[in-house]
Amino acid sequence: MEDRAITPILSLTNPSSSSEEDKSVLQIWGKHPLQGQVEISGAKNSALVLMAGALLCAGDCRLRNVPSLVDVVRMGEILSALGVKLKWNGDVLDIDARHLGQSQAPYELVSQLRASFFVIGPLLARLGVARVPLPGGCAIGARPVDLHVRGLQALGAEVQIEHGTVYAYIRGSHKRLQGTRIYLDFPSVGATETLMMAATLADGETVIENAAQEPEVVDLANFCRAMGAKIRGAGTNTIVVSGVPSLHSTDYGIIPDRIEAGTFLVAGAITRSEITLAPVIPDHLTAVIAKLRSIGIDVIAESGNRLRIVPGSHYKATDIKTMPYPGFPTDMQAQFMSLLTLSEGNSVITETLFENRLRHVAELNRMGANIRVKGNIAIVQGVPMLSGAPVLATDLRASAALVLAGLAAEGMTTVRGLQHLDRGYENLEGKLQKLGAKLQRVNADPDTVSDTPTSALT
Repeated sequence: MEDRAITPILSLTNPSSSSEEDKSVLQIWGKHPLQGQVEISGAKNSALVLMAGALLCAGDCRLRNVPSLVDVVRMGEILSALGVKLKWNGDVLDIDARHLGQSQAPYELVSQLRASFFVIGPLLARLGVARVPLPGGCAIGARPVDLHVRGLQALGAEVQIEHGTVYAYIRGSHKRLQGTRIYLDFPSVGATETLMMAATLADGETVIENAAQEPEVVDLANFCRAMGAKIRGAGTNTIVVSGVPSLHSTDYGIIPDRIEAGTFLVAGAITRSEITLAPVIPDHLTAVIAKLRSIGIDVIAESGNRLRIVPGSHYKATDIKTMPYPGFPTDMQAQFMSLLTLSEGNSVITETLFENRLRHVAELNRMGANIRVKGNIAIVQGVPMLSGAPVLATDLRASAALVLAGLAAEGMTTVRGLQHLDRGYENLEGKLQKLGAKLQRVNADPDTVSDTPTSALT
């Protein structure tokens, strides 16, 4: 990569290494107001699946607005291991998959990144065979691949799972999947995207019912259409794919990251600061904006792709239930929990999608929050203030929630587990520093950890 701002990520010569976990921490000195405009990066969850989708093209594709993230680096390494040529230039990625010849993704890379399982659909469609280990990623729940497997079987693939690897192949000499009707028991984003990609090169028409409606699904459909695929209905619960013989090269820009945008909206709210965000797609943030307004915060659309957050004088409790899009996103649950710790009254947060996604509660309570958990429900009683403390990030969005809490807390908060943060946020600390936050990433060696900001941060 060139001209990127994230030194910690670019220094990961071996992204699968866990050594970064012990080497650095983020120190945050709270109670500093924010101001200015923050630039929102390309969507992580789009970039990863679009990189996999480029395998469908027997040529080269250019992706623009690609965020510089550890997960993106790992996906790039997986594509390289499959015989794909990659060329980085800033936030532009050229992908040449014309010589795709390896059908087996390496375990040591796939085990670090759940999104790597996306390659199974394009590999099967292009080569007629795919061997992909069961994926890894954040430990926030089981997230089985049974919906992917049943869908591929419905398209005519033979699928076996042995010794931790999914082996899928098409019988006979024809080597093409067959269009069919697929009903998903749950509107899984990953299964919807995997099956949509697989169906683009199938014989005949494929109908995916109870499909996921997330913006990232629409972005993938638009990318595939830009390569010549015939897809309609993306963004609704029924997607229809008419298979074509092949796809062609394209030049495509990834949508802005709605979860990063939502995180910065909460950053403005929790620090009671007025900031602007661009570029964004406001329609992707409808549920988030509605909840901010119910708490007492206004969000103003200043132009087609710019939002300004205006904090209120009084924040009140609200209830949140995570749901598939267009409902409230599970990826914003942790960040809103931080905000609700400082909102007057009792809030009830119900996590319906992942069984292990409330592990940040204990860390927020260390900072003085008053949160009780019963099963998949967190009851948040607002408190007057949070206090800085050493905390440990347990997953990607929990890491963001702890950073947000640190911005609002009295004193210094030290966040460990930054490998999670680097998976999904491009230069979060740099963007916050530009807005006026006081924070720095330092070596975790006790001799180098300071109780006060360096002169550069004061």
